[in-house]
Amino acid sequence: RVEDVRELGGWSRSMSFLCCACIDQSERGIVQSCGKFSHILDPGCSIILWPIQTVDGVSIKVTQIDVNTNTKTKDNVTVTVTCAIQYSVNPLECDQYYFKLHNPHMQITAYVDDCIRSQIPTMTLDESFEAKESMANAVKAQVASSMKPYGIEVHQALITNMQPDSTVMQAMNQINAARRNREAAIEKAEAEKILQVRAAEADAEAKHLSGKGTAMMRQAITDGFKNSIESMKESCGLEPREVVHMMLVTQYLDVLKEFAQSGMYMIKACCVLFCLNIVVCSIPFRLVFSI
Repeated sequence: RVEDVRELGGWSRSMSFLCCACIDQSERGIVQSCGKFSHILDPGCSIILWPIQTVDGVSIKVTQIDVNTNTKTKDNVTVTVTCAIQYSVNPLECDQYYFKLHNPHMQITAYVDDCIRSQIPTMTLDESFEAKESMANAVKAQVASSMKPYGIEVHQALITNMQPDSTVMQAMNQINAARRNREAAIEKAEAEKILQVRAAEADAEAKHLSGKGTAMMRQAITDGFKNSIESMKESCGLEPREVVHMMLVTQYLDVLKEFAQSGMYMIKACCVLFCLNIVVCSIPFRLVFSI
């Protein structure tokens, strides 16, 4: 378009052009007319009057920044807290973001640092690790309320890392290692205790069964002696005392026979013979003659 303008008695020509401005789907266009805000362009193709009107794009994609904050806990432990802030520009308030903010990252970082440093000093190191979720919610609320007038929407605030000083980390690892070693020693002692208890129970049960077997064996021997005594009493008319002496003499003769055949158990056999000899010598002569 060409306009003729009469100025100071002379003629001059001013030219302007109709141009197409293409706005991406992930952006919004800020239109300025001679430096003054005019309106916001939506995605697509739009017509502007250049050079009187200019267009600048503003991204509305979600952006993440990581803020590292150095602070000290209540128990005087220096920690570095990493907070991830995810935000985007409100499509309806792009002009506020474009004209009022110079460095949004720096301003968001300042708000995050202020919030973190107002909470960490009131908690110990262990409490800080436990309060990560509540701390993240507080950061999100403060940053969202502070940046809302500038057209920024805060979607999420995440405490992604809390890194104490290296010496503190080493001490914490040693404490954890000592605690785990103590727990392992306790478990090992309990296991050994269980093994000993089980072994004692098994030994007691074995002795109990062995005692029962010995008792049953002696009962069987007693029953055998009883039957032999009754049988000899009925057949020979001997008294029980005489029958016992006779059985001892029989055993005495058996031992002599074994001793004559093998001298391997000489000491044991001598002891047995000595005992039997005492018993045999006490046998009444009436029993010897009856034999």
